[in-house]
Amino acid sequence: MTPDSELLAVFARTNSEDAFAEVVERHVNLVHSAALRQVGGDAHLAHDVAQTVFTDLARKAGTLARRESLSGWLYTSAHFAAAKIIRTETRRRDREEKFMREPVNESAPETEWEKLRPALDAAMHELKESDREAVLLRYFENRPFTEVGAKLGLNENAARMRVERALEKLRDTFTKHGITTATALASVISANAIQIAPANLAATLTTASIATAGTGTFTLLKIMTATKLKLALSALVVVGGITMFMIQKQALEKLRADNDLLTQQLTQLQADNEGLSNQLAAVGDAKSLSDEQFNELLKLRGEVGVLRNQLGEIGKLREENKRLQAAQLDPNAQRQEILDAEKQQHDVMMQKLDDAKQGVLAFILFADDNQKQFPTNFAQASLYTNTNYTEQIESHFDMTYQGSISSITNVSETIVLKEKQAWQALNGKWMKTYGFADGHAEIRTEPNGNFDDWESKHTIPSPNQ
Repeated sequence: MTPDSELLAVFARTNSEDAFAEVVERHVNLVHSAALRQVGGDAHLAHDVAQTVFTDLARKAGTLARRESLSGWLYTSAHFAAAKIIRTETRRRDREEKFMREPVNESAPETEWEKLRPALDAAMHELKESDREAVLLRYFENRPFTEVGAKLGLNENAARMRVERALEKLRDTFTKHGITTATALASVISANAIQIAPANLAATLTTASIATAGTGTFTLLKIMTATKLKLALSALVVVGGITMFMIQKQALEKLRADNDLLTQQLTQLQADNEGLSNQLAAVGDAKSLSDEQFNELLKLRGEVGVLRNQLGEIGKLREENKRLQAAQLDPNAQRQEILDAEKQQHDVMMQKLDDAKQGVLAFILFADDNQKQFPTNFAQASLYTNTNYTEQIESHFDMTYQGSISSITNVSETIVLKEKQAWQALNGKWMKTYGFADGHAEIRTEPNGNFDDWESKHTIPSPNQ
């Protein structure tokens, strides 16, 4: 069986839908089951969470291809993608359902799984990453210890010990929260943690994830904003490509004009040189010339020497011109350079947008748990996003608002994160990335690189400023 890493590498290079579909097919049950638990069993919301996870997987395929195992990353991504939904829609729905629900027969015994299910994913994320990965591979995906060891870089015995220690830590976490099981914890998780995803879900997620990753839209954000961003990015890539072609065309035309001029000069010099040589041959022996004729002969010889030097220099220039012209006329090389530049720019833009999205999402989650107050520093927000994102966001973005989200009149127009430095695109325009209070991210374009006026219109002062 082809490893996940190889399939992701193939997808990153060739955009092969078949390769990506196989990865989705392998892990859709894990992601969907985790999402289903964390959104209170709502199949539609679980589908949205899975869509977000696999879209991120498609967007980051090149980076994640270096991972030996994807289970831990997918599981954690599902946890973060579901967090916002847990704190809003699910809570409201649960309260309504609880109010309308008929009384339950309290004497009916709870099953072991019903006690564990609501707390399983939170307890799993209290484990460190290596322990969580071990439990996922062994008890969620029911892999043998030999395969677990191969994924973790361990032998079979070491993998067994790692899994057993991780399981004990998970049991201790449940006990700390007042949850105990009469039966074996491993058996309960193995039998219930993974459920079969709906038919055709993998195919639907594959198609939608590839399409969404290619345009840079985000399922968790507002659809209208994402659509505008898609159109803006497409226009930027087209303009960048046209600009590159125009530059190449102008350079080629100049080279052709220079080559024609050099050819004319060379032809004239060759004719002059031939005429002087004929004059020298007709003159004959220098000893029989008069003083005036002899001086004229010396002058002609000097001019011949100068002309020969000029011919040599022009020949060198002509050869260099031919080499440059041949390079410019190679359509494959020209096309590949343009494609490489556009792909590099597209990847950079997607990464910047992803960083801004993760940052503002962490801010919103923090506010939900802290009386609607945004964090005052990146360390507070780090509890709500991956560690790698925290360092990336803090090094490239500044916080522009630290007050209450309730004080913002227009959350979709108010900047809370802005990129520290603007950067120049292929078309020569300057660009800068922003995150807004409603959770969406945008890239702003300015021809002269001055974003001050626009930022002032979309920034409000923090209450303590």
